[in-house]
Amino acid sequence: MRIGLPDDMRIYIACGKTDMRKSLDGLSAIVSQNFNLNPFENALFLFCGGKRDRMKAILWEGDVFLLLYKRLEGGVFQWPRTTEDVREISPQQYRWLIEGLTIDQKKTIQKVDNKMVI
Repeated sequence: MRIGLPDDMRIYIACGKTDMRKSLDGLSAIVSQNFNLNPFENALFLFCGGKRDRMKAILWEGDVFLLLYKRLEGGVFQWPRTTEDVREISPQQYRWLIEGLTIDQKKTIQKVDNKMVI
């Protein structure tokens, strides 16, 4: 299941491993202290553990935090293991990630001046 996100929402992914024992407070502390971002902004923050079969996300809805958790019964998320701490991704990359694809597609169709190019 995928949650619908507003078009203006920013999506950040914590590259590498995150301790999945962390609660909402621990994850929001990572966002503010390690990434120097505001957990209260209109953004979805994604985290993944070492096994890559579980994902947590936090989302501020204006008056309450949501803690979202997704566990795969078979397979793993194609989570980036780069040295980057945090990375902003597009809604398309978010869909790829949730569908089991890598967010760094080698070939994508891009729209340039109302023409489709590969």
